[in-house]
Amino acid sequence: MQREAAIRDPLILGNKSYKDITDDVVGPIIGSAPLGWKIMITISSIIAVYGVGCILYLLGTGIGVWGLNKTVGWAWDITNFVWWVGIGHAGTLISAVLLLFRQKWRMAINRSAEAMTIFAVIMAAIFPGIHMGRIWVSYWVLPLPNQFGSLWVNFNSPLLWDVFAISTYFSVSLVFWYIGLIPDFATIRDRMTKPFAKKAYGLLSFGWSGRAKHWNRFEEVSLVLAGIATPLVFSVHSIVSMDFATSVIPGWHTTIFPPYFVSGAVFSGFAMVQTLLLIMRKGMKLENYIHVKHVEYMNIVIIVTGSIVGVAYLTELFISWYSGVEYESYAFINRFSGPYSWAYWIMMTCNVISPQLFWFKKIRRSLVATFALSIVVNIGMWFERYVIIVTSIHRDYDPSSWGEFHPTQIDIGVFVGTLGIFGTLFLGFARFFPVLALNELKTILKSSGENYKKAQENNRPSQP
Repeated sequence: MQREAAIRDPLILGNKSYKDITDDVVGPIIGSAPLGWKIMITISSIIAVYGVGCILYLLGTGIGVWGLNKTVGWAWDITNFVWWVGIGHAGTLISAVLLLFRQKWRMAINRSAEAMTIFAVIMAAIFPGIHMGRIWVSYWVLPLPNQFGSLWVNFNSPLLWDVFAISTYFSVSLVFWYIGLIPDFATIRDRMTKPFAKKAYGLLSFGWSGRAKHWNRFEEVSLVLAGIATPLVFSVHSIVSMDFATSVIPGWHTTIFPPYFVSGAVFSGFAMVQTLLLIMRKGMKLENYIHVKHVEYMNIVIIVTGSIVGVAYLTELFISWYSGVEYESYAFINRFSGPYSWAYWIMMTCNVISPQLFWFKKIRRSLVATFALSIVVNIGMWFERYVIIVTSIHRDYDPSSWGEFHPTQIDIGVFVGTLGIFGTLFLGFARFFPVLALNELKTILKSSGENYKKAQENNRPSQP
């Protein structure tokens, strides 16, 4: 059996047995919902209904209700799209990459991170659809057979790249998430007493019995899907960045965008995972499974990716100066000293300066500080997308066409509404699905549990 060094902190606190893990994870699903969950789902649902109302009003009236103009044709819609896609990257990274590297600490957080990926990509898909203005003909961007004439013109559209990339990413992430849930569904099925619920979880578990053959197939499929998903983590956001990089707009026409966007996506994704996990940790009473060690590991990833993002910002400034192209130079001077300089400095403060606080161990291991800084990072990453899009196109080559963008109530309402829809979906997941990888946690109990660590120190055998 694989053993950890005694110097490492336990990943499962308390004197937990296999039965205790099942009770802690399955209990909130079988029993009544906690009061905190009811309060959060009520707030999220109200915000979601408001957002759906704004979207329906937008579809009925037209995208003229947004603050777009002839100069700024992309604003909050594409900003939100890129932001949500970025958030969806951490789930696959935690699940796939850390699985391939056999990192045990992922097991307490991967299930929630995978669910976050699915819901974030769904939120992202909303914005290109409504941005096109006629959502009822949005199927035109899909690679359908040539049934509308001799030539399918939309094959030449860069938006088609996003369709391929994001649909592939969503499909693989969904299958990866569901495959991991099958053993846990079987455990819930065996514990459930209500006939309908028992039947439903029985169908979801696909007849899982826990035999060695089933576990062998489970491991094989998980590794294969992890191998497929790992390149997707890096390719999907690279393709999204090429929507900008292949243009000739100053501020967009740069080859640094693919790695820049990928590191930013992982950066914002891990921050969102921190936000959600710390809420679920308190609301679902999972303090023994999601604790300081997990938070510290994820904060280290945030430090690394935040530093990469900071280097990318400085590299952009250097390239714009070194190029000697006056349009390129002005685009970046306008970013930090023009009408939108406030957004640029919010971005720099949130994304470059605030993550450096995690170098201090006390802050890195503080749950309150981590929660606050994770929200700050996500705000900063939203402003990064906003700065890239709006400040690059509001002043382009022709000064006579310069203009400014001012968001309307519908702009704000649609974005806030997607936050509500996302929160509602995630809380629904937490109520009816296991928020922890139940059976995977059991595999590390004897090697990473607190009880085992103490037994090692006392040189006596641990209790199973």
